[in-house]
Amino acid sequence: MKVFYSDHFVLPLPEGHRFPMVKYSMLRERVARDGICGPGELLTPRAVTEEEILRAHSPDYLERVVSGTLTDKEMRRIGFPWSEKMVERSRRASGGTLGACLAALDEGFAANLAGGTHHAFSDSGEGYCVLNDSAIAARAVQAAGLAERVVVIDTDVHQGNGTAEILHEDPTVFTFSIHGAKNFPFHKEESDLDAPLPDGVGDTEFLATLEENLEAALDAADASIAIYLAGADPFEGDRLGRLSVTKSGLAKRDRIVLENCRERGIPVALTMAGGYACEVEDTVDVHFQSIRRAADMLERAANESKGARQT
Repeated sequence: MKVFYSDHFVLPLPEGHRFPMVKYSMLRERVARDGICGPGELLTPRAVTEEEILRAHSPDYLERVVSGTLTDKEMRRIGFPWSEKMVERSRRASGGTLGACLAALDEGFAANLAGGTHHAFSDSGEGYCVLNDSAIAARAVQAAGLAERVVVIDTDVHQGNGTAEILHEDPTVFTFSIHGAKNFPFHKEESDLDAPLPDGVGDTEFLATLEENLEAALDAADASIAIYLAGADPFEGDRLGRLSVTKSGLAKRDRIVLENCRERGIPVALTMAGGYACEVEDTVDVHFQSIRRAADMLERAANESKGARQT
């Protein structure tokens, strides 16, 4: 399975910063060890172009991001210090989601070991998100004539408010978000379908809510491709999650999303989104099992196709 990584484009952070940047290199190393990717399938993405970014973001915002002229307040809202490396990493992470979309359209499943930066609005960043990779990638594949309709399936514990804002009046991209009702962001935007959950929800209610709403989302979306934000932060051990979903429950989440898409013939590009477990290894575990599930499904589909040809 093709997997895109950008952890070697380092975003310099001050010591003690709460964002777990190390999870990305740890995840890549685990993917490489596990043999998920064949030769030449663990890939560095290209940076998204200005033209691609401007389909989702305003020219003024992009100019201020690139030139480093965002205000101190705007940078506090993003949560990262500005640097040229921050800009490059943001463009590469978005390129990873676009690369995963293009690969998924060819092969069925692909993944970006970053992305899910769903708090970036058309004209501002927020919550460790500078550029909105889902919106950029969705509009890029549409502009290339590769997909007419896209569905964004956001299972990060925090609502995809930036994605909802950018795509709010776009009938060709359906946004679905299942998230904590009382968690960040405290002002929610309106997705095409929102499934808010109370604090403390565990596996049973989380998965039942997901199944019910996912079916409705896929029916309404009639999509040619899905961008799946497989956030690790609904995990019960997450510092910022406020839900009580186990690793087993999140593995079932992945199965539900990926199998529903496969049954409908919808290719899936996975992105990692958030994860802030007390032990970073737990976050990596959750992200890894999402990728492992997609790789297993891709291998099964290839074997079924090979068997059909042989008969």
